[in-house]
Amino acid sequence: MLLILCFVLGYLAIVFEHPLRVNKTVSALLVGVLCWTALVPDLDGSLLNEQLLHHFAGIAQIVFFLLGAMVIVELIDSHEGFEIITSRIRTTSRRKLLLVVSILSFLLSAVLDNLTTSIVMMSLVRKLTADERDRISYGGIVIIAANAGGVWSPIGDVTTTMLWVGHQVSTGALIEHLVLPALASVAVPMTWLALRMKGNVTRIEAVEHRGTRATPAERALVFSVGVGGLLFVPVFKVLTGLPPVMGILLALGVLWLVTERMHKNKDNELRSSLSAAGALQRVDAQSVLFFLGILLAIGALESAGLLHALADFFNQRIGNIDVITVTIGLSSAVIDNVPLVAAAQGMYPLETFPQDHHFWLFLAYCAGTGGSILIIGSAAGVAVMGIQQISFGAYVRQFSFPALLGYFAGALVYLALS
Repeated sequence: MLLILCFVLGYLAIVFEHPLRVNKTVSALLVGVLCWTALVPDLDGSLLNEQLLHHFAGIAQIVFFLLGAMVIVELIDSHEGFEIITSRIRTTSRRKLLLVVSILSFLLSAVLDNLTTSIVMMSLVRKLTADERDRISYGGIVIIAANAGGVWSPIGDVTTTMLWVGHQVSTGALIEHLVLPALASVAVPMTWLALRMKGNVTRIEAVEHRGTRATPAERALVFSVGVGGLLFVPVFKVLTGLPPVMGILLALGVLWLVTERMHKNKDNELRSSLSAAGALQRVDAQSVLFFLGILLAIGALESAGLLHALADFFNQRIGNIDVITVTIGLSSAVIDNVPLVAAAQGMYPLETFPQDHHFWLFLAYCAGTGGSILIIGSAAGVAVMGIQQISFGAYVRQFSFPALLGYFAGALVYLALS
């Protein structure tokens, strides 16, 4: 009960960040530590430390992945590499730009993953419009589209990767059965937002233009190496079997080496601004710490057995497997979808539901897209929350309802086709 109380109070503190005037990162760090502290009276010391170290290993992978991706994106940005893409997006129509951002996020997420995609796309959005309200609007659709794009690819989302590695789903079945539901889950909220948009955006060049500090050749090289490194991450995972964080660190190391050699003869001030060391100082470390706190709290809930108890409760009280799956997806808006999917994998062995069974494919869709309903329900949401400083309340007011409509629309499409 103390653990639940700590989590609920911390969750409310994050929700009401602005009225309380307490930074959400503070609340996340406190709730992460206090949730584990609440377990001290109930678990043996050695067992507690073992559980904590186990979760820290997984959390560290995600946190360093986030940090590595942010530095790569910042390095590309400091060399104005994203001009290669933004210069080709000439439309200033808010509605057309919404369509472009949605499609790019949806497709990139399947190739990269929803976390990396959200970081890259928000860097692009910040180049395409100078208005903060527009950036928030496009940030919301980035979250929804990135999460949807991740469900039909085995490397697009952590939960689909878990199901793929566990042999619950295959690549062909994911693509065949989930592309259309995923598209529906994006199309509905995108249409909802488009109907409320009108006019044109103010392009960033109209209000702010910084001098080019890198030559066109340097800009193209950094963009190619940086984006190529990000695209190589899932390939590296498949080839070596090592976790994605190793791929992102490799990509960062290569790009760091390239920029060091590229600028070795420039003056100290310019070299510092274009180096990876300078990029590290500019990345939003606050969002990384926020992510750390949230994952620590979720890990405590899992170690206490509360998430497995929740899964058992669904199984006993609801019964219908489709309703259970939809409920798991809705729960992932509040509680991280990774332990929920892990609990489902433990509850239902392959003897009960074989590979590519209706349940596993529907679970991949629901767990992946359900996190879009709240901004802290997915890694993509947490990343955008930190980058664009979107508050919990602002997301609920603008995006939760259309994301919920999209979630159910995709679920209906899947059930109709299955």
